[in-house]
Amino acid sequence: MNNRRAQAASAPSRDRDEVFARFELADLRFPTSAQLDGSDAMNPDPDYSLAYLTVRTSAGEAGHGFVFTIGRGTEVAVAAVRAVEELVLGRAVPDALADMGAFSRRLVHDSQLRWLGPESGVVHMAIGAVINAVWDLAARRAGKPLWKLLADMTPEELVALVDFRHITDALTPEEALALLRDAAPGRGERERALLRDGLPAYTTSAGWLGYSDEKVARLAGAALEDGFRHLKLKVGADIDDDERRVAMVRELVGPDVLLSIDANQRWEVAEAIADIGRLAAHGVHWAEEPVSASDVLGHRAVAEAVAPVRVATGEHAANRVVFKQLLASGAIGVCQIDACRVAGVNENLAIMLLAAKYGVPVCPHAGGVGLCEAVQHLAMFDHVALAGTEEGRWIEYVDHLHGHFVDPAIVRNGRYRAPLQPGASTELRPGTIEAHAHGAQAVAEVTR
Repeated sequence: MNNRRAQAASAPSRDRDEVFARFELADLRFPTSAQLDGSDAMNPDPDYSLAYLTVRTSAGEAGHGFVFTIGRGTEVAVAAVRAVEELVLGRAVPDALADMGAFSRRLVHDSQLRWLGPESGVVHMAIGAVINAVWDLAARRAGKPLWKLLADMTPEELVALVDFRHITDALTPEEALALLRDAAPGRGERERALLRDGLPAYTTSAGWLGYSDEKVARLAGAALEDGFRHLKLKVGADIDDDERRVAMVRELVGPDVLLSIDANQRWEVAEAIADIGRLAAHGVHWAEEPVSASDVLGHRAVAEAVAPVRVATGEHAANRVVFKQLLASGAIGVCQIDACRVAGVNENLAIMLLAAKYGVPVCPHAGGVGLCEAVQHLAMFDHVALAGTEEGRWIEYVDHLHGHFVDPAIVRNGRYRAPLQPGASTELRPGTIEAHAHGAQAVAEVTR
């Protein structure tokens, strides 16, 4: 990314002595468990939460990122981001923005932090929050939404962002460059269509496992009225209840609306094959996280047994190396990137390139506070500059907590509208930080 276009990402020009000056962190928790929003077979009472980061520069500007959690343990994510802090503070901002590939690799491959992973777990997620925050800063400086900043880069610049370590047996830099070059001719037309029409969404908001049948039916009907043509239901606690509910919703929405299911890693392999087989009779588009997120062989066994039902996973996949195995082995038919699970924009770019290489559609995970806002930019970049098609692709949407963001995700008639404000849409409103800081320690972190 060391060329004139990359340098333009930090325009207008600023003092070359500008450095990253301060991390501001907050432990924020939202009581979503009160209404069982977000409930599933493995997580019955989640409270959507954020380890929320603002990176400030010596020039007074800021970028925002976060680690998403579901309550207890958010303080661990805050501590992990603090552990990354010393690798960033005092570093020259112009140098980082001019070479975001090098900036990302420096954090990911720090020898002492890697010992705690490596490239997995809360430390890797904390690194992702920092990288995403700096990308938010870069997009703000460029005066562009993040998806547009990425889509305007040349194939060469994009390839320079990617860490190919441990994935060159599946995807080489030359192959990645060819994929991006092949997609380049239609960029302008696809961007115009994106701005006009947006991208398709599917909704999980009607399907949380803890909801009553009456609430599921009411919300499924409302989703149809709102233009959604793809709904997802949580399953995995009891197969008889699962089948009854899937049949109920299928009867309600009719045969033409897509219906997917999500077991949140609850099943064993044989159990997944048997239970998906029962539910498939009601018309299942994909079965999400049927087994452990780390079980590549299990996913492949399930995928082979339940076809043509697609197997989807990715929201808990630790890094690009796990995605390499899932994609190259044919273990998944739907690739579910998450903006806040791996090491930020750069690693998600690697995963999207792997998915393109193996012809697997990217359908991002967004079930949680801020995830819709963050991941929409990645999906829109993918559409404009890489995949080039809507076929078989949807961005998850959950209708929770968007009003806390300065630039909230907007879905109309079942389609995400492209963000237009500069940045990554990850900035929270100040009142939210004050209202949802968790405990005295969280307040101290906010004011530090």
